[in-house]
Amino acid sequence: MGFLTSAEAVIAAALAEAMAPPPPPDITRWCEENIVFDERSPMPGPFRIGRFPFLREIHEVLSPEHPCREVSVRGSAQWGKTVSVLNPVIGAWHEYGPLDSLVVHPTHSAATEWVDNKWLPMRRQAPSLRRLFGDGRGGDNKDAKFNQETLTRNGSLKVTSAGSPDDLAGTSRRLVALDDLSKFEMTPKGDPEKLAESRASGFEDAKILAISTAQLVGTCRITRRYERSDKRLFHVPCPHCGHMAPLTWENFRRNLDPERLHAACFTCDDCGGVIGHAEKERIVGQGRWVATNPGGDHPGFHLWRAYVPQRDWASIAVEYARVMGWTQLSLTGETEEAMAHTVEAETEQTFWNDVLGLPYAVASKGPDWEKLRDRVENRPEGEGLPRSIVPARGVILTAGVDCQGDRTEIHIVAHGPNHQRWPVDYIVVPHHIADEACWSALDGHLKATWRTERGLRLPLDMLAIDGGTYTDAVWSWARRWPWDRVIIVKGSNSANGPTMVPQKFERRADGKARRRQKRAFMLNVSQLKGDFYGWLDKDDPLSRGYVHFARGLGDEYYRMVTSEVRVLRRSASGVVNARWELVEPTRRNEGLDTMLYAEAAARRKGWLSLTADQWAALEAERSAQPQEVQADLFDGTVPVVAPVAPSDTPRSTPEKPKPEARESAAPEDDWLNGRGSEWL
Repeated sequence: MGFLTSAEAVIAAALAEAMAPPPPPDITRWCEENIVFDERSPMPGPFRIGRFPFLREIHEVLSPEHPCREVSVRGSAQWGKTVSVLNPVIGAWHEYGPLDSLVVHPTHSAATEWVDNKWLPMRRQAPSLRRLFGDGRGGDNKDAKFNQETLTRNGSLKVTSAGSPDDLAGTSRRLVALDDLSKFEMTPKGDPEKLAESRASGFEDAKILAISTAQLVGTCRITRRYERSDKRLFHVPCPHCGHMAPLTWENFRRNLDPERLHAACFTCDDCGGVIGHAEKERIVGQGRWVATNPGGDHPGFHLWRAYVPQRDWASIAVEYARVMGWTQLSLTGETEEAMAHTVEAETEQTFWNDVLGLPYAVASKGPDWEKLRDRVENRPEGEGLPRSIVPARGVILTAGVDCQGDRTEIHIVAHGPNHQRWPVDYIVVPHHIADEACWSALDGHLKATWRTERGLRLPLDMLAIDGGTYTDAVWSWARRWPWDRVIIVKGSNSANGPTMVPQKFERRADGKARRRQKRAFMLNVSQLKGDFYGWLDKDDPLSRGYVHFARGLGDEYYRMVTSEVRVLRRSASGVVNARWELVEPTRRNEGLDTMLYAEAAARRKGWLSLTADQWAALEAERSAQPQEVQADLFDGTVPVVAPVAPSDTPRSTPEKPKPEARESAAPEDDWLNGRGSEWL
């Protein structure tokens, strides 16, 4: 005999369930229930907060029920900021209730990268996100990449870039996430950071998350937000005495031994005990966040690679050793071939930003030009090389070319290991880049050779020419040479981003797209100038990055290479931007620009990525004595050009000696210039 359930009880239970408030949002719980790292991850398997104990408090302040309005997270790269902070915050907030959210990336390509490779894979894998947004297949928001709605139509996620101010306007969002904030650039329509923040102004309980690695001192957006926060650092206990303190770079650096990088460690400031990597997991698990600026207006967190489980402390020591030129080989099992593809990006700024998570201070100006000149010209007899002589060692010989209205200027520079360089010569061709005479002069320098101090003749490995002005004429000349001998460079307006990236295409005068292929590159000239001025200030010839100037380059040359200064300007919106300006209106900067173009050519030839064995092979090849001493028969192929002259001195074009008459013109590859074998 069966019994019927009370209809009244069923209805009451249903009403009670419907009226019950949702469980308190817990972003850490959301991560544990929804995130499973696949086999491509360095730590595959379900998310466990025990591996990342420093995330728990960050998750707490990002909860919808926490009263703070802003949260700033500054840290090194590749410790899970996107997968373990940004994505879970979006998922947990949408799970909590109806919501319109906004995620802003620095560029459209960065937004596309996040959607395709970070968000959609998690959306397909995480049960919570599949229930909210669908898996993106079979019609479930399949095509709405940048404006995704929930299946119940009570929420939406908008993804845009800082370079699209129109997409930031006309919408109200209760959750705003600024990803990679330090790379945001000003737009003609205003500051994208402020525009994004204003999207949340209509909500009293809105939350604004700013998350990024740092960039440059003075202009870094995430650092500016962190400085006005309560500046929390993660303190861990000493395994010997229990003293709580953060793991700092200063502590780590003073314990580094270049001969024992595998033994990288910290020491306790209280008892002096050594804290080895074997203790890392235990002490980080017992750590806690401590506010170092209690008067700050919002929670701010700084975390760097020493805390994260993906990499050990020896790897940090090895990366720093590479940057400082202590070693060319990895101690973590990396092969020479693999290292050659990664070391190029390992500059001081990259290490400072991506490993330490700290803003990098670039040099703001070069040394006084007269002191620099005197340092070169007053060297003891026998030190340094005269103008136009290449050092007899393993070097990459390149040229940088700048095009002006009445002349074309060429800078010949040799680049060696340990970031050192030797400016060899500076030449002014008194012709416009569109003139036939200029083409002949440039061709001559590419066909010519430069003598080393032992008499060996070296050709140019590569020439880089500025394509920002007189673009069609530059391209017309450059196409006559293969891309592994001549590249075209153009300065970028951005102070952030990679040092050198290929151009995809450019519009010609007729409006059609010109393919860049492997010849055209955009340069981050702001970073290149800052790095060069940092090297220029060094006075120890053995130090990393030292610049070995040739004797006899002249006063005007030194005025040019030190012609600019980095200044900080505050815009009307309050954002501080950095710009490079001339020290004096009468100074010329072609010498500085061509130095950077020559460096770009050297980078393209592998200056920063050659292994120790490759440098040794180059040393053996280019430091040798010539097999047979003979007259400089190639010197005649170089057109006569004017030396560097002061800006107020009129330039004159020396007369070229007329060639002897001959019956027919010599072919282009006739290095004897039509004189035949009888000339020898």
